[in-house]
Amino acid sequence: MNSVARSLAWALVHAFHPRMLWLMIWPVFVSLALWGTVALLFWVRAALWLAEAIRAWIETSILSFALGYGDVALFLAHALLAVLFVPLVGLTALLLLGIFGMPAMVEYVAATRFPDLARRGGGSTAASVWNSLVALAGMVALGVLSAPFWVFPPLWPLIPVAILAWVNQRILRYDALAEHADPDEMRAIFRAHRGRLYALGFLLALVAYVPILGLLAPVIVGLAFVHYLLAELQALRTAPIEATGRPR
Repeated sequence: MNSVARSLAWALVHAFHPRMLWLMIWPVFVSLALWGTVALLFWVRAALWLAEAIRAWIETSILSFALGYGDVALFLAHALLAVLFVPLVGLTALLLLGIFGMPAMVEYVAATRFPDLARRGGGSTAASVWNSLVALAGMVALGVLSAPFWVFPPLWPLIPVAILAWVNQRILRYDALAEHADPDEMRAIFRAHRGRLYALGFLLALVAYVPILGLLAPVIVGLAFVHYLLAELQALRTAPIEATGRPR
């Protein structure tokens, strides 16, 4: 994990460049404005609907003997909505950052650390949009499949973090390499570094819940993805042909 730590250290150093500071601010505030408006309009209605669904489940389960489960259901409904609100804000900010901010981040990191790294342009804007749509579809599918476990208190704070970690790495890894790597290089790096990329995605999902720091997390971790993946791409291209099995 030393390479992950180095990438995070580089990200923290570069995060205070004026261009990066601006990227920290506007996607999060746009996302907060959007979901804050939705919450003001629909939070109470959604909480009551969700509480009714939870109450019905409690009444038909072995927990039906519990006293005051109506209040418990309403509390759980508000808690679930709060747990969902943070990832939605973070994910929306991440999508905005991926579309409008990652090219600037990649350009900055490449110019400062990897000026000689050849750009093979294996990605495209259309492919980036498609990758984001696949990530969102995967998030919905994972959310539906995990829905029966959300009512258990030990799990409902962890499930959205685990799902969002997968979404984060799915979006950021592609945008970090789209300009420099060809498709074969992308597949090789994603396959070889799946665990570490998920760890970075998990870190972003977890830090998103920390006040103030969560506002800075998308850019810092996004920079870490760029640093980590461009370094791995450079290492892949300079490795002996016998070790990689493919020509340079």
